[in-house]
Amino acid sequence: KRCKVGGMFTVNTIDPGAQPQNISRGQLLLQRGGKPVWVSYIESGRVALGILEDGLMEHQIGVLEGPCWLDASSAVLNLPHLVDALADTPVQLRQVSMEDFSKGISDLPEAAQAVLTDVAMAHRRQTEFAVSRLAKDAEARCAEWLLSHAQSGAQGQMAVELHQRKRSIAVQLGIAPETFSRVLRHLREQSLISGSGRVLNLVNPNGLRSLAGI
Repeated sequence: KRCKVGGMFTVNTIDPGAQPQNISRGQLLLQRGGKPVWVSYIESGRVALGILEDGLMEHQIGVLEGPCWLDASSAVLNLPHLVDALADTPVQLRQVSMEDFSKGISDLPEAAQAVLTDVAMAHRRQTEFAVSRLAKDAEARCAEWLLSHAQSGAQGQMAVELHQRKRSIAVQLGIAPETFSRVLRHLREQSLISGSGRVLNLVNPNGLRSLAGI
């Protein structure tokens, strides 16, 4: 089979000995934040791309169907994966090492390498934008939750007392616990809330309303 990166070279020319692997549905193929060690070529099957939470693809931003390379952009740029990848159906793939993949790129003419790098950078910017939108959605949900659970104090200041564990609150919001903690940190940095214990003060309720879109 012809396996392309920008139509310029095939997985067979990179590593003729790469053997097909059968991957079952639900298996994790890529983890966001991880550096590429192997580069996978999906020969058949469908792969979901997005953000995993508790092992489930809660925030999906795209789907790949073979034949195609899986996140070749991160491999071309030698940067960490921006998203998680989960087998949405049984998948057959072949893998080549980063060393062999990089050598295959270095064997291309300089002009072809430049085009490939530009395409990879453009794709990565699009992915970063999609992931940032998910983060904003999480901030909006957290802002709305804080406003809906706020109570006015003696001096009129609004505050939320956390009667539940942050993990339980994150489940209600449909986000990972670490995402909830990260959003709270961002809200503090933006001077929208203050406090780091069981009581969170809503320093700027109007700013939270704007963030929540209400």
